[in-house]
Amino acid sequence: MTKLLAPVRAAPLVLLALAWLSCQSTARSRPVGDPAALRYNVTYVREPEHALDVEVVLVRGSPREFLFSKPGGVDSVQVWSDDGEVRSLRVHEGAVRLPAGTRFLRYRYALDARIREKGPDFFAGMGEGDARHVAGREYLIRPRVVTPALRVELYVEGAEALLPWAPGEGGLYRLRGEDLVDSGFHGFGGRRCHVGLPDAVLEVAILGHFTRLDDVAVCAWLRQAAEEVRTVRRAFPYPRVSVRVIPVPARGSSSLFGMVLWSSPPSISILVGQDAEAATLERDWVAVHEMLHLAHPVLLPRVPWLSEGLATYYTEVARARSGRQSAERAWEELVDGFTRGRARAGMRTMEEAVSGSDFSLPVYWTGALFALHLDVELRRVTENKRRLDDVLELLAERGPTSTFGAFGVAVDAVAGQPLFDALLARHLPRPAFAEMEGLLEALGVRADTAGVTLVPARDSLLREAVDGRRTRGAGF
Repeated sequence: MTKLLAPVRAAPLVLLALAWLSCQSTARSRPVGDPAALRYNVTYVREPEHALDVEVVLVRGSPREFLFSKPGGVDSVQVWSDDGEVRSLRVHEGAVRLPAGTRFLRYRYALDARIREKGPDFFAGMGEGDARHVAGREYLIRPRVVTPALRVELYVEGAEALLPWAPGEGGLYRLRGEDLVDSGFHGFGGRRCHVGLPDAVLEVAILGHFTRLDDVAVCAWLRQAAEEVRTVRRAFPYPRVSVRVIPVPARGSSSLFGMVLWSSPPSISILVGQDAEAATLERDWVAVHEMLHLAHPVLLPRVPWLSEGLATYYTEVARARSGRQSAERAWEELVDGFTRGRARAGMRTMEEAVSGSDFSLPVYWTGALFALHLDVELRRVTENKRRLDDVLELLAERGPTSTFGAFGVAVDAVAGQPLFDALLARHLPRPAFAEMEGLLEALGVRADTAGVTLVPARDSLLREAVDGRRTRGAGF
């Protein structure tokens, strides 16, 4: 069910005097040594310009060294001590050390000023009218050292906010200290819709206006993408995920860019051309691609070619499984991507093409080719009874984070025999995409100047199992 809500209305701002009394009351109400040592009061300011006023209340035993994960947005903070003394402290390289006896600190993140300084920026700030988008790491100061015991309370006023976390009673967010480190994307103002799935909910903020789309169409598009993720996983990977949609000036495009930040739960933000139409959303791939990142674990340390390769491969497969595109169209998109990736990789080996952490065409498409090959080999050695989807399910049972090595172990467990390292050894030292022609031929994917034709071949039954129409749970 998709339920649309009314436009957000701002709550009145709190006067500084009342804030002082509130802070003193909050600080006194906590016993000394209580690990819930931090209270954040965030006020969304509209006049004279959009800004975020942040107040952090401490008790004895709270951390004294603070920093901004992304320095540059705040030059100084004001601190109040036990005896009422107020002083201004410069932020040096993103960090500040509070004097003994500090009870709370305040600062302003000048959203509109940052937008003028950097231009509309996916992280530092963007938006229109009364709505704004910003990454939490840009404006939230945090302790330099976050201990497992540290708990945080956060309250927002001045606008309805969409943060990664679900608010509790009275709109109070009860967080762990580590949530300040991986704080995701934040949205303020705008309009809301609630997209209900059988096993999850998407909380959506639309931060701006479209010229040819209404909110119903936007939320139906996100629902379609979420349902396509459910053709890959038995259930949507998280019970609640927040999504911010930001209309931006663009020519003839629907989704322009999207990103997942690994807050807990993850948060997604997507830029969409403000003149997009319903028909362009129907052809869109960005929303489902970003949501498909939720289907695999966070790989630490990062392995971009594998994480992006999985999402890129499944972007085409999932849209075929849902019926949004034909099997022929899915394979045309995959072949086109492989061809473009090969042209960019040149004579480099796969290992050379994916070295470093850049997100280039070879990174996406060599990863997608490897994911396809891995899926096919899993089906082959198990007589089409197991597949790459099962690897993702197994990893999900083990937790939201994983490693490259653990991914390979999961592949071998699903295969019932060693598989991952041998397949990787076939790809890495050879020219990027060297495995492409033989793999496609065996699958019966014939590409020529007229397009892609699907024909009977040795592994065409495996191909049909990969791209076949299905609903949630089919084949599990």
